[in-house]
Amino acid sequence: MATTAELFEEPFVADEYIERLVWRTPGGGSRGGPEAFDPKRLLEEFVNHIQELQIMDERIQRKVEKLEQQCQKEAKEFARKVQELQKSNQVAFQHFQELDEHISYVATKVCHLGDQLEGVNTPRQRAVEAQKLMKYFNEFLDGELKSDVFTNSEKIKEAADIIQKLHLIAQELPFDRFSEVKSKIASKYHDLECQLIQEFTSAQRRGEISRMREVAAVLLHFKGYSHCVDVYIKQCQEGAYLRNDIFEDAAILCQRVNKQVGDIFSNPETVLAKLIQNVFEIKLQSFVKDQLEECRKSDAEQYLKNLYDLYTRTTNLSSKLMEFNLGTDKQTFLSKLIKSIFISYLENYIEVETGYLKSRSAMILQRYYDSKNHQKRSIGTGGIQDLKERIRQRTNLPLGPSIDTHGETFLSQEVVVNLLQETKQAFERCHRLSDPSDLPRNAFRIFTILVEFLCIEHIDYALETGLAGIPSSDSRNANLYFLDVVQQANTIFHLFDKQFNDHLMPLISSSPKLSECLQKKKEIIEQMEMKLDTGIDRTLNCMIGQMKHILAAEQKKTDFKPEDENNVLIQYTNACVKVCTYVRKQVEKIKNSMDGKNVDTVLMELGVRFHRLIYEHLQQYSYSCMGGMLAICDVAEYRKCAKDFKIPMVLHLFDTLHALCNLLVVAPDNLKQVCSGEQLANLDKNILHSFVQLRGDYRSARLARHFS
Repeated sequence: MATTAELFEEPFVADEYIERLVWRTPGGGSRGGPEAFDPKRLLEEFVNHIQELQIMDERIQRKVEKLEQQCQKEAKEFARKVQELQKSNQVAFQHFQELDEHISYVATKVCHLGDQLEGVNTPRQRAVEAQKLMKYFNEFLDGELKSDVFTNSEKIKEAADIIQKLHLIAQELPFDRFSEVKSKIASKYHDLECQLIQEFTSAQRRGEISRMREVAAVLLHFKGYSHCVDVYIKQCQEGAYLRNDIFEDAAILCQRVNKQVGDIFSNPETVLAKLIQNVFEIKLQSFVKDQLEECRKSDAEQYLKNLYDLYTRTTNLSSKLMEFNLGTDKQTFLSKLIKSIFISYLENYIEVETGYLKSRSAMILQRYYDSKNHQKRSIGTGGIQDLKERIRQRTNLPLGPSIDTHGETFLSQEVVVNLLQETKQAFERCHRLSDPSDLPRNAFRIFTILVEFLCIEHIDYALETGLAGIPSSDSRNANLYFLDVVQQANTIFHLFDKQFNDHLMPLISSSPKLSECLQKKKEIIEQMEMKLDTGIDRTLNCMIGQMKHILAAEQKKTDFKPEDENNVLIQYTNACVKVCTYVRKQVEKIKNSMDGKNVDTVLMELGVRFHRLIYEHLQQYSYSCMGGMLAICDVAEYRKCAKDFKIPMVLHLFDTLHALCNLLVVAPDNLKQVCSGEQLANLDKNILHSFVQLRGDYRSARLARHFS
């Protein structure tokens, strides 16, 4: 049986169990093992083993039955004990209820007895207290204070309680009969009040918080309690303002008082609020007045800087004080304190601001013009000279000599930066110092001043002067400075627009003034763009005029009809070289003066006019065969110059012109073929004919016959 038990392993697997049994049986191995396989012996071993398992099963079954019986017996015993415990618990609960009822009954009796005792004791105590008060009243009536409570200085607290009650009683007595005793009580009341305040003051100087708290509690019922608070506030500020920064000193003072005021007074928020009110209305108001009144009339710039700085520091101090408990509506309380200090200065702030900004802007401009030794001309005064100037600006008619600006644009980025900086500071002050309801309107007033002095007095004046300085298109060797004006004006517009978006927009974004500002800005820009367009157009005319002078002076008829056809050594004419050099300089100048799509627009216009000039110029000459080849070389050079424009349309025009020039040299038999080519097929026949007519051999019957 022991052997059988050894064959069981956890976890039990039947197949493995049989395997172990077989290997343990002699003759149970395979045919190739050390012992021959003996099936009979193995069968016999299986039968015996099955019998052993049956015997083991019976033994285990008996043991299980015995354990089940024992478990049932123990379960019954446990159930019996539980029932007994439940019965004991019910008995204990009943006893607890009886005890609770008894305790409630006794408590009711005790409360009733206590009420009866209190009903008896309270009148008795009142009677005793009244008797004592009558005794003390008699002492005042007799005029001699004998009680220890009045003569012993250590019992000032008890004396204060008594005299406070006597003072209330004395107020109810008729004056005619008790005037003397009322006067004595009032005098003692006042003396004790002064003693308590003095004691509070001494304790504060010694730093005895507990004593201060005791005295403050006694004084709470006296009329002089507010005086006690005043004394506390006054002594708190002694030696508090030792730094140069009164605002930092005030913040530190309030933080220090906030930590201890709750340990002294029963109403700390009221005391702290009174301290802050005292600081604002006395210290800060006096400091602000000293700082502002000194420069209010003499120095507007310093006055505005001081006002902004003081108001900012005061509001920052107010933000720090918001951390403290000052009652229900501390925001309104602090706002009123700030307003009480600055009301007289903020009422007319915007008038001072705009007045200073105008004078400062005018001074910046005047200082600049003085540095240039320039006396500003009056623009648009309605005189005859102004009328002539305006007509000349819009036409190319020679109405008189143009104004020589000597290359000066009368635009200065330094001036612009100064004006924008002054305006930026004005916007910042406006944001801080203006009432929220007045902020958009005040910001708009500042913006109009910026427009007046920057856009009109400076930029517009420079444009008008620049326009007046543009020479007529037939002037020789004219210096064209208007593109410099365009370049600087473009830079200034960007700075102006940036300030508009960065500093003005946040102040007016949610008000009706936004549309007004946008409209005004739009009108100014349109007005400036119109003058810029006029100036650029007239400058382009001058450029074309300069090219005409170069061509007229340098181009000779013999260039295209040389006397010796076989001895032409040049690749292109001198006129072409000088024109291309001039054009390249002007293209570079235009690219440097403008940005974005404006460059392409102006270059396309210049390219079209340049093409028209060369086209009309070529129409003035008659060409021999070699002269036609030279004209083609010139146009090829012009086309190379046109590539610098980087404008497809301009390059196309010169490609077409180059193709037209081929008509000057092509053999008569090939004229029709060339005219029907890709580049010339879409041109008007009259244009083609006009170029063919320029050929020196045009009148020959053969050429006329081929082209007809």
